[in-house]
Amino acid sequence: MAKLLVPLVVLGAVAGGAPPAAPRCPPRCLCPAAAPSPTLLCARTGLLAVPPSLDRGAVELRLADNFIGAVGRADFANMSSLVHLTLSRNGLRRLAPGAFADLRALRALHLDGNRLPALSGPQLRGLASLRHLILANNQLAAIDAAAFAAFAATVEDLDLSHNNLPALPWDAVAAMASLATLTLDHNLLERVPAGAVARLPRLARLDLTANRLRALPPVPGPPGPALAAGGNPLHCNCELLWLRRVAQPGRLETCATPAPLAGRLLGAVPEEELTCRAPAVTAAAAHPPAVTEGQPLRLGCAAVGDPPPALHWLGPDGRVVHNGSRRSVGADGSLELRVATLRDHGGFTCVAANAAGEAAARVDVVVVPLPVPRRDRDGDDPEPGPGPSDMARAGGNETFGGAGPGERRVVAAEVTGSSARIRWLPQRHVPGVRMVQIQYNSSADDALVYRLLPPSTRTFVLRDLAPGRLYELCVSALHVAGDPPAAPRPLGCVSFATAAAPPGCAAPPRPHFLGGTVIIVIGAAIAASVLVFILILTARWKAAGARRPPPALTSVCSQTNGGPRPAEPLELPPLPPLPPGPGGALGEGPGGGPGLGGSRGLFPSHSYPRRARPRRHGSLPRLDAPEGTPLGPLRPSFGSTHWMLESTV
Repeated sequence: MAKLLVPLVVLGAVAGGAPPAAPRCPPRCLCPAAAPSPTLLCARTGLLAVPPSLDRGAVELRLADNFIGAVGRADFANMSSLVHLTLSRNGLRRLAPGAFADLRALRALHLDGNRLPALSGPQLRGLASLRHLILANNQLAAIDAAAFAAFAATVEDLDLSHNNLPALPWDAVAAMASLATLTLDHNLLERVPAGAVARLPRLARLDLTANRLRALPPVPGPPGPALAAGGNPLHCNCELLWLRRVAQPGRLETCATPAPLAGRLLGAVPEEELTCRAPAVTAAAAHPPAVTEGQPLRLGCAAVGDPPPALHWLGPDGRVVHNGSRRSVGADGSLELRVATLRDHGGFTCVAANAAGEAAARVDVVVVPLPVPRRDRDGDDPEPGPGPSDMARAGGNETFGGAGPGERRVVAAEVTGSSARIRWLPQRHVPGVRMVQIQYNSSADDALVYRLLPPSTRTFVLRDLAPGRLYELCVSALHVAGDPPAAPRPLGCVSFATAAAPPGCAAPPRPHFLGGTVIIVIGAAIAASVLVFILILTARWKAAGARRPPPALTSVCSQTNGGPRPAEPLELPPLPPLPPGPGGALGEGPGGGPGLGGSRGLFPSHSYPRRARPRRHGSLPRLDAPEGTPLGPLRPSFGSTHWMLESTV
């Protein structure tokens, strides 16, 4: 035993003391052995793709000045120790999603001098330790807001210069708490949002040279970041006083407008010449000035000032109008009311504001209530006349019978905490109605909900309403499509409030939720029943197979298929002579030829193996009887014809 252990110990010592084999260096690359960490130098080697035989434990990889057009998902897989990666000047056009997902320790990524058209969120996923991202001299025209999410907390240097960026995801940039250098020169930026730079507490240098900026928001200071903004068509007015005061000798910010200051350096313009002009509203009107409730309306407003004023609207209640499903404010300052209600009746105010002050103009809007039909004593429907609207008489939960002589066109009845029944009068004198449209919204949500119904519908139940809410609902008739298509004809509007939910009581489950739960329970019960039925059948089949006796084997051998031993011939008693046929004796045929037997006797019998049967013909002896057992007598009724048939078989 000792003689066997000694060689094993020696082999183990030799194997343990041998240095590990060095990883193979990719072709055309240099792998300096004197480097303190594994380094792969593959720059200027004419590579068309990332070498597949890279050392996955490398710390630095340089692939600059090659012809690598795309980076795949597996090119840098499992390179978790890589710290520095250079892919500059390769003509790179495509980055696969997750191409750098395994580079968790990467700190510097150089992608400058390529042809990347855009950046999406998954392309830079996984770079949790990135500090320097260089994307200069590409063809970037758009950057997804999620592209910087993986390294927003660690990045310190972001270079996006010499691209085609008309805008930047400033909210994503403002989330970079450690950002110290932001380079955005030679792009197509037209605007820097106010406060975007102020949210970068560690920013030390901001380069906005050669863009299309006409104004610059104030940056925090002093001291503030070092700012370069030359080469922009700046509009020199009071908004750039802050930049004039922090200007240093040698700065190149030049005024493009107004005309008296065009071409002059901002630092050379006196402060008293950097002035602003207060806004003035030049036009404000409603188109059309009066509408029937339920119809659309547009309010226009125009103003001048230096700088150009920003426009916003105040509603009749004095609140600022925001964009929603029923109201929207355009980029030109116009206000569009898609569905006018009686709450819009009154004065809207257009407000223009800039750095020099504010100006306002009032626009009156007239919303005409829908006429209410009245019935005469004969029960006929007269021509509709003016009357109060359902909006003016909100809160009506009455039915048609309790409305008095002037019936409403649309009423809300049977209002509960989660449902309401809406009824409206039939439209007998409106031809070509294709369908009826119901639109409603609640006081807490400005989004409109639409329902389309057949033209013959006169009542509809709204479900899934929120308790304790005020709802506004309008019913319109949609006509047959034409050229141009006809506008919807309002039939009436109504306001109603749902009942408040009892305190401490949870809202009951919705019907569609209960229906889905019942379907799932029934399906599970059916599946379980089928499974149990299959298991029972399987168990019974196995039990029946265990109780069944093994089948008896019958050994019948023949001279055609062979066997262990030939079957012994049966000895049968002589058969009675057959009666002569029409042609003569048994041995002659009708024409005197040989008969059934001829010189060869009865039909020649050929023995073939037969399948064992549990019940045998009574005319034959048992073929599987033991040897020496006497054969029983034949049945008296056994005839020659039966024997011939049996023998033939």
